[in-house]
Amino acid sequence: MKLKLFLILVSIAVILSGVMAASTMATQDKGAENIELEGGKRGKVPFPHRQHQAQLKDCNICHTVFSQTAGSISALKAEGKLKKKQVMNKLCTKCHKQNKKAGQKSGPTTCKKCHIK
Repeated sequence: MKLKLFLILVSIAVILSGVMAASTMATQDKGAENIELEGGKRGKVPFPHRQHQAQLKDCNICHTVFSQTAGSISALKAEGKLKKKQVMNKLCTKCHKQNKKAGQKSGPTTCKKCHIK
C-alpha cells in the first residue's frame, strides 16, 4: 500500500515538473522570429531570433547584456552604455567560435557572413 502511494506521488511530481517546464519554455518563447539589427557601415545584420531561442533555451545568455525590448541595442549604444561591437564580440562570434572549436554546429564567425549591404 505504501509503495503504491509512493509511486502515485512520484508520478504526479514528474507530470507537474513537465507541465511547469513546458510552461516556462512557452513564456520564454517571445519576440520576433527574425530580427534585423543595425550593423553600421557594413550593413544590416539579419538575426534568426527564434532559431537562437530554440538552440540556446536560456534567454539570459544574451539578455543580461541588453533588455528584451525592440531597439534596446541601438538605444544602449546611443546612451553610451553599450560599446560598438560589444554584443557581436562578447556574445555572437564568441559563442559561434566556441561551438565551431567544439565541433558543433555554429553560426558565422566573420563580419562578412552576417552583414548585408
